[in-house]
Amino acid sequence: MKAIKDSVHGHVRLDPVAADLLETPAFQRLRHIKQLSTVRLVFPSANHTRFEHSLGVYHLATRALRGLALDDDTAAHVRAAALLHDIGHGPYGHQTEGIIHRETGADHDDIGWLITDPDREVTQVLEANGLNPDRVASLVAGEGGVGALVSGELDVDRMDYLVRDAHHTGVPYGSVDVGRLVNELRLLGGTPTGTTSADTADLVLAEGNVATAESLLVARSLMNAVVYRHHVSRVAGAMLERACERLLASTDRSIREFRRMADHDLLVALGESVPELGRRIERRDLYKRAVWVGLGDVPAGTVDAGHAEERAAEREIAERLGLDAHAVIVDVPKRPGLKEAASTVIVDGVPQRLEDASELVSALRAAERRRWRLGVYCPGEHVDAVHEVAREVLGIRGGR
Repeated sequence: MKAIKDSVHGHVRLDPVAADLLETPAFQRLRHIKQLSTVRLVFPSANHTRFEHSLGVYHLATRALRGLALDDDTAAHVRAAALLHDIGHGPYGHQTEGIIHRETGADHDDIGWLITDPDREVTQVLEANGLNPDRVASLVAGEGGVGALVSGELDVDRMDYLVRDAHHTGVPYGSVDVGRLVNELRLLGGTPTGTTSADTADLVLAEGNVATAESLLVARSLMNAVVYRHHVSRVAGAMLERACERLLASTDRSIREFRRMADHDLLVALGESVPELGRRIERRDLYKRAVWVGLGDVPAGTVDAGHAEERAAEREIAERLGLDAHAVIVDVPKRPGLKEAASTVIVDGVPQRLEDASELVSALRAAERRRWRLGVYCPGEHVDAVHEVAREVLGIRGGR
């Protein structure tokens, strides 16, 4: 077995299929996609990549599979899916996912289009090793019972990125006991023969692990507050999204070409085609916050605004002030939620949702609501003027 030294998990040992997949261009591209995209403008050491994260997810999936009663063929498909789960990401990862979804209808965990890519390197490796590419793609999407190990409430993707992001940012909040988590995972549900059904079973945490599940929830909530939703990253991410939209609208670059770019490719393209935003992002010369308000100060209709409504509000604010149409950015995040609260744990022999078994969940949900912020950003010299007009356009009642 080939072994690779990892900064978080030590030595990651690859089976022959994983070693071959590692050499495909689609996987090697992940060396050039930073895991934390614009967050690294806040935490300078957060330069780890989706390449190393994918190795970590593969490693944790391999460990988790030791405690699950799965046949060898299913386990091999799960390991391949764990390794490949991020190959569908575009440049800057989640920061460009909204654009790609609007253009293609697909999210990063939909890798079916890569499976049928004309070059087919990934498909060729899978088929040469007796694996079904479509089955791997469905597991990446979290389908088929055991797919929840790759993409679900208790997935190894979440376990790896929390500890990895905490390690590389230098903050302690993402530290969780991944060893216990992967060792306590079980598939609940059987067949008439008593064997585990990988397609219909539910992934759960074994008896006595409510606190284990809570630790994952707390880590995610704290990392959201301190790292993932830091206001500098939010501003930079919103600027990047607007710049990418203009890149696609003003050039003949296809969405297929766009989603295969690496981070540095995108920065170069933005510098050439959308220089006023591209260079600001590259140099960390970011827009400032003109409005930054919580959930209680924002009308429900504004909270639930979609992409079109955000852009319409931006245009109206800019027009009222006689500013360039691209000088105002309205950033309305999704309503706060905790996906992990739907995790299943065994309590007194009975499977329960974590939100029913833990009193901590309601407190964390309240904390997420308190931290939610709507932002309006613009160049520093326009902050005061944009502040007043944006509050009127968006119907904001209080706050800054």
